[in-house]
Amino acid sequence: MLSAAICQKARESRDHRFDGLFYVAVKTTGIYCRPICPAPAAKEGNVEYFQYAHNAADAGFRPCIRCRPDAAPGSYAWLGIQTTAVRAKKMIDEGELSTHTTAQLAERLGITQRYLNKLFKQFYGTSPKQYALYRQCDFAKQLLQQTTMSIADIAFASGFNSLRRFNDAFVRLYQLSPSQLRHKKAQSQSHITLFLPFRPPYNWHALHEFLSKRLIEPVEWLTANSYGRTYCLGDYDGSFEVEFEPSNHRFRVKISINDVAGLHLIVGNIKRVLDLDSDPTFIEAHLKRVLPETFKLTEGLRLPGLWCEFEAGVRAILGQQVSVSAARNLLKTLVSELGEGNHLGQRLFPKPAAMKDNGFSFFKMPARRKEALASFATYYSKKSDSLDLDKWLCIKGVGPWTVDYAKMRGQSNPDIYLAGDLGIKKAFAQHGELEVQACAPFRSYLTFQLWQQL
Repeated sequence: MLSAAICQKARESRDHRFDGLFYVAVKTTGIYCRPICPAPAAKEGNVEYFQYAHNAADAGFRPCIRCRPDAAPGSYAWLGIQTTAVRAKKMIDEGELSTHTTAQLAERLGITQRYLNKLFKQFYGTSPKQYALYRQCDFAKQLLQQTTMSIADIAFASGFNSLRRFNDAFVRLYQLSPSQLRHKKAQSQSHITLFLPFRPPYNWHALHEFLSKRLIEPVEWLTANSYGRTYCLGDYDGSFEVEFEPSNHRFRVKISINDVAGLHLIVGNIKRVLDLDSDPTFIEAHLKRVLPETFKLTEGLRLPGLWCEFEAGVRAILGQQVSVSAARNLLKTLVSELGEGNHLGQRLFPKPAAMKDNGFSFFKMPARRKEALASFATYYSKKSDSLDLDKWLCIKGVGPWTVDYAKMRGQSNPDIYLAGDLGIKKAFAQHGELEVQACAPFRSYLTFQLWQQL
């Protein structure tokens, strides 16, 4: 938690860089706000600071309707012994407990349920289940205020199994019903539009340039200010498009989905793909302390995520020992030959089932590479529910670079250094010795900073 002096200075200046890093509760009104709230600033003696919005809610404060704390960028700690708690929190943010139990989440993390509960209580002041319930209600509040979806649809889109359960949880948390909060009349929608905020700076130009060189049409599309793609996640499929709005520090997101029950999962993954919850100012300050003064950092870099680990693995395998443009052409061919359609009739990235028994006769490449691709698809179609991508190393033709690339872009792991990458070796040679280990836990950002040097 930031010190009270820093929090006071940040809220008085309404500095967007601190948006989502803490919350301001006003004792005289019983309301908690973002530090950038446009309302007149309360006296310091009437203010209490909380690291997380759910802590303010647990203390009995109601969210401000003017600044809407649900619209703040997400945030979580990066350092220290919190690593497992951070991973658990991030997975819950992405909807893990909507499809799995707390015991299953603990098993995926390689710990006991009791220890997971202890970690959550220690670092976040609540239980995993209570935190997940808060996130569901928080997302529902965002939908109520930003869309014209019906309240019933919002309940299911937020991960609730019944409207009654949703109403009870919402009233308990916010002291008002969903219908009391809503100001818009419900309407049917062909797509859902939301606003997802980020903490500035956000280097859209660098992200745009990176994506443009690796774009796979027609799965993905790109304009000067927007990026879109088709997706499939379990039983849910559709497409989304994000539009960069730098003056408002947010993305306008349009989502089409075959079943609104999966909306919270899709939104969580979009936030990961765009790296919206990172704090670039903090990350770059950390890198500056350990890198030589001659190393000029590119401001506002984000990790460009991929939709899933499988896609990241396929891209990495097809990108082995070939140029970026050659890999892109191979991926376009793969999509053209094996990609299926979503409920809108748009082309999806190929699924493991379509690739596992394929001979890839349409590819002009070494037989070993084709065998590695087929073996990877076969392995992935049978894989257990595990976060450990290092197990991919048992597949012939899959090496450490492929695994690390998938961790960095498929899982958005912030601490992956691609030492074996040719481009990284060239950039590294320009600077002589770099204290790579000291850049932890942000070595993925170091990797992208080095690519920017080329």
